[in-house]
Amino acid sequence: MVPADADANELIRRRREKLEALRRAGLDPFGARYPVSDWAGRLRERWEGATADELKGAGPVTLAGRIRAVRHHGKACFASLQDYTGAIQLYARADLLGREYELFTALDVGDFVGVTGQLFRTRTGELTVEVKAWGFLAKSLRPLPEKWHGLKDVETRYRQRYVDLLVNPEVREVFRLRSRLVQATREFLDARGFLEVETPMMQPLPGGAAARPFVTSSHALDLELYLRIAPELYLKRLVVGGFDRVYEINRNFRNEGISTEHNPEFTMLEFYQAYADYRDLMELTEELIVHLARTLLGGTTLRYQGREIDLAPPWPRVGYLEGLARALETSRDEIEDPEAVRILAARRGIEPPPEAPWARVVKELFEAAVEPTLIRPTFVIDFPLDLSPLAKRKRDAPHLVERFELFIAEKEIANAYSELNDPSEQAERFRAQAALRAAGDEEAHRVDEDFLRALEYGMPPTAGEGIGIDRLTMLFADQASIRDVIRVPLLRPQPPGA
Repeated sequence: MVPADADANELIRRRREKLEALRRAGLDPFGARYPVSDWAGRLRERWEGATADELKGAGPVTLAGRIRAVRHHGKACFASLQDYTGAIQLYARADLLGREYELFTALDVGDFVGVTGQLFRTRTGELTVEVKAWGFLAKSLRPLPEKWHGLKDVETRYRQRYVDLLVNPEVREVFRLRSRLVQATREFLDARGFLEVETPMMQPLPGGAAARPFVTSSHALDLELYLRIAPELYLKRLVVGGFDRVYEINRNFRNEGISTEHNPEFTMLEFYQAYADYRDLMELTEELIVHLARTLLGGTTLRYQGREIDLAPPWPRVGYLEGLARALETSRDEIEDPEAVRILAARRGIEPPPEAPWARVVKELFEAAVEPTLIRPTFVIDFPLDLSPLAKRKRDAPHLVERFELFIAEKEIANAYSELNDPSEQAERFRAQAALRAAGDEEAHRVDEDFLRALEYGMPPTAGEGIGIDRLTMLFADQASIRDVIRVPLLRPQPPGA
């Protein structure tokens, strides 16, 4: 861990003294640009197996980075320099650097330098840069956590992610994987004719999900606004406008609880495909997840929290009500009976308010009895209508809708449906949601008159889907908490003096 406060303060004091010494020596402790032409990791990849003669012929190299270790050997000094590609050893000699050698040996772990030198291999075989010239680029005034203990305190890791990234290489790898996942997702959708777009983050009406929004305002317009809970209604407006395949990867904001699977600010992929339905998106989703697995992991098997999960398709499809009936060892008829389902819920300790509709009771039962069993990739399909105010009815079962959720390792990864494109029915559903809001349901949808007007111009049969980028990263990076895949998770403020 970082040294105790008294020791840490003493180390900071010494570093500030070195800062002033650098200035007295005429050096800028927070220097300017440096002409970097080489990177540590790439040098190691390129020259790791090279002979001594080949290294001599490589010519001078120039790189910059943070000092991670310093070892003194009389008139020589070894150091480790780290940049964003990796680390490489430096070797400095007093007879080669002259007066500059003294300053080099005064470097602290955490300082930034630029060096130019010649590659060679030490007697132990370590690829090394012999420093011919160097420049001071930035002074580190705070000591990094100790090498062998690192930064372990979870709260500190999240609050000071910059230090977490510095000292825990496995954390850097998680965020590299996240970036590669987003890049591979874009490549997959672009190759299939989808157009990446951006829709408003601040909206006059929040819509597209059942969630409580964050409220803000525009002073210029004297207008109350909401941080978006989903981009859905704006993306569907683009489909109305003639963009048949669109997607967005961006932030959503929901003013609700924080847990290992929920953060109020999170990243979603949302996409819409005209002339398709939810069955088409099940196939597309299988293809996308398998593509990501092969790109990131080299195969279709991943390990998550000690479990090995096979992602090879086809994935099972389980009816929402059938799956619940099977888990409770009862009949679907009993599940569809409002009184019977309340009795089933009570047996599991679930007691929704007396005024809670049947669909809410069923939802709570499903979350408790079925979701924990969904380990391998599974599409849960055909949801109750009352849980899906924006989805199209099933023609052969109008009390259900054409909707699926994808579960992997007990986590909901994706939510999709055939979009309701009948403006009259959508208006009726909005009115029903408005009645729920009036009765106290703060997460019920508002009536969006402009969206209804857009539907009246005509929206083709369309399927849409949202995939949580954070949860998907958790799976591929084998991380148990969403905070471990979000660079800056939301936390309570620290008390004064903490």
